[in-house]
Formats: sequence, C-alpha cells, structure tokens
Amino acid sequence: MPDKPTVSEAMLPVPQGALVVEPCAPEASAGPLLSVIVPTFNEALNIAELVGRLTRLLDARFGERYEIIVVDDNSPDRTWELAQSLETASPQLRVMRRESESGLATAVIRGWQAARGELLCVMDADLQHPPEIVIELYELMVRGADLAVASRHVEGGGVSDWSIPRRIVSRTAQLIGLLVLPGTVGRISDPLSGYFMIRRSAIEGVELNPLGYKILIEVLARGRFHWIGEVPYVFNERAHGGSKATAAVYAAYLRHLVRLRFASLPVNRFMRFAAVGLSGVAVDMSLLYILSDPSTLGWGLTRSKLIAAETAIVNNFLWNDLWTFRDLSARQRGLRLRLRRFGSFQLICLAGVVLNTVLLNIQFNLFHINRYIANAVAIAVVTGWNFWLNSKLSWGIADPASAAAAPARASRRG
Repeated sequence: MPDKPTVSEAMLPVPQGALVVEPCAPEASAGPLLSVIVPTFNEALNIAELVGRLTRLLDARFGERYEIIVVDDNSPDRTWELAQSLETASPQLRVMRRESESGLATAVIRGWQAARGELLCVMDADLQHPPEIVIELYELMVRGADLAVASRHVEGGGVSDWSIPRRIVSRTAQLIGLLVLPGTVGRISDPLSGYFMIRRSAIEGVELNPLGYKILIEVLARGRFHWIGEVPYVFNERAHGGSKATAAVYAAYLRHLVRLRFASLPVNRFMRFAAVGLSGVAVDMSLLYILSDPSTLGWGLTRSKLIAAETAIVNNFLWNDLWTFRDLSARQRGLRLRLRRFGSFQLICLAGVVLNTVLLNIQFNLFHINRYIANAVAIAVVTGWNFWLNSKLSWGIADPASAAAAPARASRRG
C-alpha cells in the first residue's frame, strides 16, 4: 500500500516561466467554472474562517463547479500548512506554496495559471473583502462583463474605520494614477481594488509584468475588455494581523505606473518617425545653409527657414506614409485619402514650424546662439508635438486604452 503523500508532495505545483495565462484545456468544460485565487502571507489566523465562509457560499451557488486556490508565499506562520489541512472539509480547495518567488501580484498570476475556471476571481485572505461579494461579481459576469470590480467608491461602498491620513494617501495614490495613466486608471472608480473577477479570455496569451501589490492596474492596462462592471462593497478592518499597506507598497505602485506609462508608448513607431525626422533635418539644414548663409544666397533667416521647413515637411510626409505608418496607410488607400493625410500632416507640422521659427529667432537674435545649433534645438522641441498629433489625427491611431475596447460601466446600487 503506497505511503500517504506528505504535505509538500500534495501541494499544487507552482507554474514556471513567463507570467502568461493560457486558455482553458479542452477537457476543462466539465471542470470548475469559477476559480477564486487567494494570495496569502502570514494569514494563519484568518484562512480557516475565510475558506469556511467561501465554501458554504460557493457550494450553494456552484455545487462542485468552482475551486479555491490559496497561493502562499512560504509564510513563516505556516499559512500554507494550515490551509492544506482544510482540504478535507473543503474538497474544492487547492494550495500552492511558493518558495522561490514572492509578491502578491505574481502570486495572483501563478494562481491564474494553475486555475481551471473560465472566470477568475481575486480576493484577500484577511476578511477585509467580504466573501459574499463574490456572488455579486459573478452576477455581473453572467450579464456579460469581462471584468467585474468590487469598488469602495461607488454608491453603497466605502471603508469602515480608516483614519483621515489613510484616506488621503489612498485618494492621492488614485489621483497620481489618473495623472500618469488617465486612459487606464480612469476606466473604473476604484483602480486600487484588490477584489475583482475577470474573464480568462480577457487576459489569456498576454504576458503580464506586474510590480508590487496592485495587480488590477496591470490587468486594466494589458487586458481586453468590452464591458467593465462595478459592485459596491465596504472594506472591513482586519480582525487579525497587521496591514500590509506600507510605504514600500505605495512606492512599488508608483514605479508600476511609470513602467506602464512607458510600456504604452509606441516606441518602435516613434523611432521610425524620429529617423524620418532626421532625414528632414538634413533637408532643412541644407536648404537653410544654401538660402540664408552670408557666403551663399544670404536671404533673410525667417524666409529661408520657412522654405527649408516646407521642403522638409514634404520629405517627411512621404517617408512616414510609406514606412512609419505603412500599416495604417494600407487601410486608407486612394489619392483622396492620401491628400487628406498630407493636409492634416501639413497643418500640424506648420504649427510646429511656427513654434520652431519662434524658438530659432529667440535663440539666434536674443541669445546669439549659432544658427545651426539653435535650429537643431528648435527641431528637437517640436518633434514630440509632431509625432503625437500626427499619430492621433493624420494616421488616426486610437488611444491604446480605448483601442482594446470602450468599456461601459455598470454599478449595482446597495
């Protein structure tokens, strides 16, 4: 008779490799519909009550078509061991112990990778997230939401006994998020929530790269959503243990915002745009020398600059249309549409030329900076302006956050 498996042998294996959630296996259609991921660290005093309440709640609603996955980061209080002892009373419970990785956000994704459900829920283990809200989140998914978020900031939601400083810190963090990533953070009322349910298809195949605790920010930035819903909940105070909302957590949140901000920039396209711009600089500089230098034609600086800049604009448009935005130009075939793109490009770049010319004259006439250095500085200043407006208007690139889908918002009132 084989030996009884040890605790470590019975543990759910920790997925390895990139943080990518794969589609459900074909045979999973008869398996769990809902997977509830509970990341833990030193939650031995709370885990039994949470699992018990969740089990009673989900048994009544789903029967055996759900699973609870506790992902523990090798807690010193042996939360993982206590959680596994609960599996007899809660057979839908599975436990994962991570010994070589740590961090709430990555724990959630490893849980998603091991999960078998099409619907993936995330909640804390400290009972600050009322388990009963899981059913309300699920009802939104039934109605067609791709992401359902438990929010403290819609009518009926709130925080129980937060101090004024803690409220200010939370709201300030959200405001900073709106300033750095308005198209992401502004999609929901509570982007710092750690309690939500997501459809697997909204994130499958996407490599996630979270930082710190605020996994929802990463999901909002990289997921594919047609409809995002919200339900109110009241954030409870911890009954046992200490808060994990430390200064380091907020610092990681700020670094994550900056990382996502740069990740959302079209760097490759901008580099092509800049390369075309350099060819335009060569055209511009050459003509400026031929037209304005005292040793050549000696024309006035302003007139020479306008002619040189217009020639550079034509050069830049042709290269951008054929190379930088080639994929977008291919969808807008025909002479009429090309002329419309050129007209838009011309207007935007001429506005840039006005700024360029003003900067050039200020540097040359007031500060007596060499005309070629001054011209190079002026061109650099307006390059960002030209790229941003042209990508939005001339070639019509949608904002990355709205391109995935324009989310509708549905809130259930308490």
